[in-house]
Amino acid sequence: MCGIAGIFHTEGLKPVDPDRVARMCAAAAHRGPDGQGVWTAPGVGLGHLRLAIIDLAGSPQPMASSDGAAMLVFNGEIYNFRELRRELQAGGATFRTDGDSEVILAAWQKWGVDCLPRLHGMFAFALYDLRQRTLLLARDRLGVKPLHMATLSDGSVIFGSELKQLLTHPSLRREIDPLAVEDYLAWGFVPDTRAILKGVEKLPAGHYRLLRHDAPPPPPAQWWDVSFEGRERGSEADLGAHMLHHLREAVTSRMVADVPLGAFLSGGVDSSSVVALMAEASSAPVKTCTIGFDVKALDETAYAGRIAAQYGTEHYQRTVGADDFAHVGTLAAMFDEPFADASALPTWRVSQLAREHVTVALSGDGADEAFAGYRRQTFHHREEQARAFLPSALRRPLLGGLGAAYPKLDWAPRPLRAKTTLLSLAASGEEGYARALAVTGPELRASLYSAEFRRIRGDYRAEQPFVELMRGAPARSGLDRAQYADLKFYLPGDILTKVDRTSMAVSLEAREPLLDHRLIEFGARLPERVRVRGSTGKWLMKQSMRRYLPDDILFRQKMGFVTPIAAWLRGPLAGEARQVVSGGVLARTGWFDSARLSALAEAHIAGTSDHSRLIWQLLMLDRSLQIVI
Repeated sequence: MCGIAGIFHTEGLKPVDPDRVARMCAAAAHRGPDGQGVWTAPGVGLGHLRLAIIDLAGSPQPMASSDGAAMLVFNGEIYNFRELRRELQAGGATFRTDGDSEVILAAWQKWGVDCLPRLHGMFAFALYDLRQRTLLLARDRLGVKPLHMATLSDGSVIFGSELKQLLTHPSLRREIDPLAVEDYLAWGFVPDTRAILKGVEKLPAGHYRLLRHDAPPPPPAQWWDVSFEGRERGSEADLGAHMLHHLREAVTSRMVADVPLGAFLSGGVDSSSVVALMAEASSAPVKTCTIGFDVKALDETAYAGRIAAQYGTEHYQRTVGADDFAHVGTLAAMFDEPFADASALPTWRVSQLAREHVTVALSGDGADEAFAGYRRQTFHHREEQARAFLPSALRRPLLGGLGAAYPKLDWAPRPLRAKTTLLSLAASGEEGYARALAVTGPELRASLYSAEFRRIRGDYRAEQPFVELMRGAPARSGLDRAQYADLKFYLPGDILTKVDRTSMAVSLEAREPLLDHRLIEFGARLPERVRVRGSTGKWLMKQSMRRYLPDDILFRQKMGFVTPIAAWLRGPLAGEARQVVSGGVLARTGWFDSARLSALAEAHIAGTSDHSRLIWQLLMLDRSLQIVI
């Protein structure tokens, strides 16, 4: 786990200043406290920051191939590198180190870009071939590791693990993309299809770019995708056995490290499953870390404590309170772009706690996307069944009208909050699921913007690329398409961004065993009846884990890693709620109707509406604008 950076000239072999590459590396020094290196040649410069995990002394980077014909900077872990090493050695390759970096170089020299499907793991890397004079930029299947890029006016391409590395280059334009603001208001993050600054791109998950010195940068090429078109056959018992096999393989493959290793433990199904399988495979107690909250209704530490006691883990626990809000500026600086998933705060805190005891921590991320564990997915599954019986010609005018007239009752019990459901059913399945995922719906967004910003935004709506993604999914059903969109859009844009930035901020490597691509591909082929049963999502996974975990852990209502932001913004942080809508950088942009924002903040503080997510969004947008412009 590391950080990478570099410069590549696509208009000839111009020299690259090694000090400039070094400054790009230094901007993300937290990603690699164990070493830094820079290599340059005509037309190219590569930089690397190292957090040593495997082969602690023997794999410095940038790394040359054994014949000196290729150079690599690499962020991540290749979990099958030993098997690949044996295969390559059988074909005549020689190795000087015991790590995975040199295996990538040898795999490239043997198979070219076809080496990518052979790599099992999480990675973003840049590999320069001195003979072909090409630069390969590649990102792992699901986007666990990030890679930002920008093409500058002189034809050079700059790249780095984090946006802050690109910001060090004096030629990068710091112009906000207004469509990214629209995206951010909709989702709470800027998706991989866009960046907050014009001209900056993110290499999509499962894609690569092959750059040449004598040609403009080509568009990204996809090398992996997940298909929901097939279906596994077999009894539920057989499918459960296959599920458990894949889960064990995924967990044990990620327990290889030459440094102390542990796990995040929330007390939910996913992290508890990972800890249970780690304990099964380990001869020593597993180190587990848990974060609690000072609002009892949202605190899950008791559940985490039960799992820790059941498996005899070496357990550590800490509590997050409203005073942690003082670190919001630090949090914004981790992400560079605006990022409004409030669970980033406890994720950072649990990463800090883990780093005091380990260098690698396994997480439970990915199972909800892979096996239909989100409530919105089970609701969507049922809504799709309802849509099948109601033609759109009837649904749109009838249910759309009812939804528009129905009050938005944030304070009411869930069965009375029908507005979103009615509007969702009136729309197509893809449009309805976009509403379910959105933090701020299209009607509310439109009411927030100033007339000038609405003019700048034009006809674009954040939901458009999401709907297109779902409609183009390799899938059979609405549930398939929803899961596909979560894996391709929400997972890399929100969940994996959150875990990467907060863990790397404290130089901790986070590994996601439930995102093993073989497990993901298996999950995509599961029949719907074993993914969702009644109102229970992740049904097969929960059944498979019943030998390890009690039913009240497996089947209790999902909480997620939520934070008590709503309560804090009505209490100790009410002043911040007022300040964010009336002062600071955000207010000076002219993008929003300030009177409308103030009314929403006061309604939240009074308790008549819950606008906490929106207020938090605006707060994080304000803080990030202070960084990037």
